[in-house]
Amino acid sequence: MTSDESGRGPAEPPIRVVRGNPTPEELAAALAVVRVRASAPPPEEEAAPHAPGAWSDPARTVPGPPPVPGPGAWRRSFWPG
Repeated sequence: MTSDESGRGPAEPPIRVVRGNPTPEELAAALAVVRVRASAPPPEEEAAPHAPGAWSDPARTVPGPPPVPGPGAWRRSFWPG
């Protein structure tokens, strides 16, 4: 029986298997992942969102300038010229 550092009683393991019966290799692999994640530096704060680039603007695929509002604009919106 082990005791914690303060000598108050049995120390509870920091990680315990709740379900299943892992092999020692599986348990070692899971603990390695947990240790790596725990020792990783905290993620940097995200900067302000980037404005979308011009390549994602759907207007770039439209040939020519948009039609000018006015009488017959609906006709000019489809037919070139």
